[in-house]
Amino acid sequence: MKLAVVGGGSTYTPELIDGFARMRDTLPVAELVLIDPAAERLELIGGLARRILARQGHPGTVTTTSDLDAGVAGADAVLLQLRVGGQAARLQDETWPLECGCVGQETTGAGGLAKALRTVPVVLDIAERVRRSAPDAWIIDFTNPVGIVTRALLGAGHKAVGLCNVAIGLQRKFAALLDVAPAEVHLDHVGLNHLTWETGVRLGGPDGTDVLPRLLAGHGDAVAADLRLPRALLNRLGVVPSYYLRYFYAHDEVVRELGEKPSRAAEVAAMEKELLALYGDPALDEKPALLAKRGGAFYSEAAVDLAAALLGGGGPSVQVVNTRNDGTLPFLPDDAVIEVQARVDGSGPVPLPVPRLDPLFAGLTAHVSAYEDLALDAALRGGRERVSKALLAHPLVGQYDLAEGLTDRLLAHNKEHLPWA
Repeated sequence: MKLAVVGGGSTYTPELIDGFARMRDTLPVAELVLIDPAAERLELIGGLARRILARQGHPGTVTTTSDLDAGVAGADAVLLQLRVGGQAARLQDETWPLECGCVGQETTGAGGLAKALRTVPVVLDIAERVRRSAPDAWIIDFTNPVGIVTRALLGAGHKAVGLCNVAIGLQRKFAALLDVAPAEVHLDHVGLNHLTWETGVRLGGPDGTDVLPRLLAGHGDAVAADLRLPRALLNRLGVVPSYYLRYFYAHDEVVRELGEKPSRAAEVAAMEKELLALYGDPALDEKPALLAKRGGAFYSEAAVDLAAALLGGGGPSVQVVNTRNDGTLPFLPDDAVIEVQARVDGSGPVPLPVPRLDPLFAGLTAHVSAYEDLALDAALRGGRERVSKALLAHPLVGQYDLAEGLTDRLLAHNKEHLPWA
């Protein structure tokens, strides 16, 4: 089995390699190709990847290349984990929206739109080249904003599934609080990428006993503290929101905080320098502890499980993925991309039925899905007016003067990535 990782020079990659090494019975990878234009980083990470596999007795080979077409040729699956513009662009995404009193974040709000505009054309070009060189390959997208990027891929007819680590992270936290094995915890996870709620926590599988009320009653303070939201809010909602919902439920508080501390992009950039120095140590043959602070926790386990199910390893399984709605949430169009539990096998994901969603959650989901539709249109066709409409539709913006000011800043900061700007 051959897997290719586009963006293999990311500091995330050792997390992924560690998962391949530990879960080789689940996903027997014979050849792993890391693809990235950053040759120096790629060699550092490729060397560490080989040492990780060797330490754990994995027989697979690791190759590195900057040639996308050669790298993906004959691949069974291609993982996308790229960042157009690097951390410098992320720093801008997190900074200029604050000038308008709006959240500066790389996956939602105005910064998230900027990332989508930069990313969608690049990902679609990569996907077309994958289709030529490996027409049967599955594309697994971990590139943010996952929902919009996956919608672009599916709309262009690609065999694609979106992946996020939020659900698996919550599953592991809940399992620890409940003192059970993670495999015993099944989440009733529903919404859009980075806009989800856990409406049930079931033990033993999709039809198991819902222990969410017990979880909130016994561990609500710990869950609230982790989400940085008030316990009273969790009690009122009766569900566990993704930590990304804090941008919506506590917008003004978040904006004040972001204006008082260094950006996450600056923190990550400093962390990446330290990680790359560690990766260059020829004695290092495991992922360093610092990587856990980089983000993407449990990404490797989720990616291995998803790839194994898509490629026929161990039969079908139930996993949280980003895929077409196709009537699952009846208040959204069929071509919307939702993030829910799905049965996954070699033919792709099929969402499990979702109970009627409370209007409190359905309303926000519909609102953001409409924004994503406009954002994708702007990413595919360009134009200032399309950008402004998408921002006006976003619930974190929603005012004409804000949308205009943010549009001006977005275009000014992204000219090198947007030929039409």
